[in-house]
Amino acid sequence: MLVHLKTLGCRLNEAELETWAQAFQKSGHQITRLAEAANLVVINSCAVTQDAARKSRNLIRRVHRDNPQAKLVVSGCYATLNPDEAASLMGVDLVVGNQDKNQLVEKVLAELTMETMPTMSTEPGETSLFTRGRQRAFVKVQDGCRYRCTFCIVTVARGEESSRTVQAVVDEINALHAQGITEVILTGVHLGGYGSDLGINLVDLIHAILEQTSIPRLRLGSLEPWEFTDGFFALFQNPRVMPHLHLPLQSGSDSVLRRMARRCKTEEFAAIAGQLRSQIPHFNITTDIIVGFPGETEQEWQDSVAFIKRIGFGHIHIFTYSKREGTKAASLPNQISNEIKKQRSLQLHGLAKDLRQQFCLANIGETFPVLWEAYSEPHSETQQRVFGYTPNYLKIGCVVNNDESLENQTRNAKLTAIDEQFVSADLVE
Repeated sequence: MLVHLKTLGCRLNEAELETWAQAFQKSGHQITRLAEAANLVVINSCAVTQDAARKSRNLIRRVHRDNPQAKLVVSGCYATLNPDEAASLMGVDLVVGNQDKNQLVEKVLAELTMETMPTMSTEPGETSLFTRGRQRAFVKVQDGCRYRCTFCIVTVARGEESSRTVQAVVDEINALHAQGITEVILTGVHLGGYGSDLGINLVDLIHAILEQTSIPRLRLGSLEPWEFTDGFFALFQNPRVMPHLHLPLQSGSDSVLRRMARRCKTEEFAAIAGQLRSQIPHFNITTDIIVGFPGETEQEWQDSVAFIKRIGFGHIHIFTYSKREGTKAASLPNQISNEIKKQRSLQLHGLAKDLRQQFCLANIGETFPVLWEAYSEPHSETQQRVFGYTPNYLKIGCVVNNDESLENQTRNAKLTAIDEQFVSADLVE
């Protein structure tokens, strides 16, 4: 059976696809990148915003239209929050809620009566790393969230916190490394809450990974900025732990943060950023910002912009607030007009571009070990531009001869200039 896996939304969704892909392969099935060639399509949907839910519905319809013969399975947050609606969409054969995601492959094979070939009938060591090439993989370590930020529907969709055991995570990373993976990214709905149900914490898990695996590069997914326990900052002294964190700020105004039910004030966030940067040169801090949260006054917006400038993020994911039924924020008074939200979003996009350029400029002239991707693009008749990432998550472009392959190699490069989408660099022996 040919299986095609597709996702919308967060890195956790991507990590889950990776887990399902390997489980399908162990059951004797093959992963295909071509949805139209598949016998089975599994969609991991998103519902973080109303627009994400709409895109999920459209994706389901499009997949069925393009390949009406394929069995179609829908999981993820949209399917969990709207199971009847998802099941009613044309072509959907099975809906698997988030609470049953760990058994998705078994449920699909059992309930859709699909024949299973003997275990390991595929090529030994074959891996499904279709989302990030063959050099990095997402590893899901926990699910669920104990907090209830007023704008967030995902905690409702994902349920209570649940952590994987240290041994399960270590075993998966060792298996990935044996398949040629060079970098893993730990992900979770509430990554910083890892181990709350096991009597341990994220620092314990990372120490175990460093001690019990030899994976060269370990990267952390999105972390709430109030979650750091003793010993966390010291982790970055190990060169295998990448000096980049995505810390969702959401607003640079303390009064807006209170309405969001966020648990980190701006000065606490600034102290975290300062501590990271004082320990590790060129540490990259990226973030999420919500524009036009209910009640956001002009003064609160200006305070937020000033704080964002002060921190100087390497990259900003910008979300224009939209009502999400089922969240507390949807019922808050003083909803912001679309026109004001649009103006503020444009202003923040301009600032984000300037801050990215400033961070890139601060790295020009430095030499970093770059993990090179499979992706490349033509540069001339005899040369190509290859791409990779520095430890602090700068995208690097480097021109090499057409017959030279750097895929999945870590090679030093000296950063030389800023391009619109990447930083140019030269290989250094």
